[in-house]
Order: sequence, then structure tokens, then C-alpha cells
Amino acid sequence: MSSFFKLKRDSYVKRGVPVQKAKRLFIAALFGSIIFITRVFVPSPIDKLLIVVDAVLLALAALFIKKAGATQVGAVGGVLAGLWRPAIPFSFILVFLYGVFVDVFLFLLKINATKEGVNRNRLMLAMALSTFVIAFLSYYVTALGFDIVTANLMLDMLVAFMGPVSGAVAGYAAAYLWNKYLKNISLAS
Repeated sequence: MSSFFKLKRDSYVKRGVPVQKAKRLFIAALFGSIIFITRVFVPSPIDKLLIVVDAVLLALAALFIKKAGATQVGAVGGVLAGLWRPAIPFSFILVFLYGVFVDVFLFLLKINATKEGVNRNRLMLAMALSTFVIAFLSYYVTALGFDIVTANLMLDMLVAFMGPVSGAVAGYAAAYLWNKYLKNISLAS
């Protein structure tokens, strides 16, 4: 084997794990752990406000890890939350679905993270839509499906308003962070 190919191979693989894959796993584990902390260790009324933090992390994961990045982070956060509260399977399901929705809306709106940056308005729209869908789904499953929360018009309006607003704020924050600080970071080496 020529020294050029050996050098090239060694730069991509260290100790049997591709460097790029290890960095992706690190991002998924780190962001998923932060989501777990916001879901489990923060008291109940405040943890709902921290959906903005979750949304920013999911958006950045989708930008860093191109293929199903938010889904991977949602799976890690959901598994950790599900292990902590095994009696409530919704913890895993909702966090995982949130990651799936983020990836789906980023794909549908053709949002690509490049060295030039990311389209702020599209990212805000994608995050607003995904946050609205998960807020709607989680509220109606708990309110109507299991009668955990009583349904009322004021709460319906609050979910319909705050879901997209939280998502749009998170999309703006993620776009700002990406365009200002993160767009030049490469996971390839």
C-alpha cells in the first residue's frame, strides 16, 4: 500500500472507529444528555419553557449531523428520559418524535447547512412547524387521550400560539449560532 493511501486511511480511522462517526456520536450523546436534563431534573412548569433549548439543540444536531441528526439526538434524550421514568413511556416517544419532526421539516423545506450559512427564515419556519406539531400532539394525547390534563379553550390557544413561537425563536437562535460561529466547524477530521 502506498504511503499516500495509508496516510489518508489513518486520518479517517483511529482505533477502529471513523473519526467523523465518533464526533457525530459525541454530538448526539451530548445534546441528547442536555435534553434529558431539561426533561427530568427541571421542575414541571419550567421544563415546558425549556422546549426552546431542546429545539435549538435538535436544530443544531440536524445541521451538524446531516442524516437524521435530530432523530439521533431525540433517541438519546428519549432513551435516557425513558430509563429515568420507565412508568411514563411518553417521555421517550415524544422526545424521539420531536427529533423526527425536526429532520422531516428540515428535509421538506430543503434546509442545508453550508460553509456560507443556513437560511434563517426557512429554519425558523421548520422549527416553528415541528414544535407546533409536537406541542399539539403531546397536549392532545395527555388532555384528550388519557385525561391527565383537562382540555380547555385557553390551554388550546396557548399551545397553538406558544408552540410555533417557541419553535421560531429556537430556529432563529440556531440559525444565528450556525451562521455566526458554527458554519466553519467540520466533523470530517
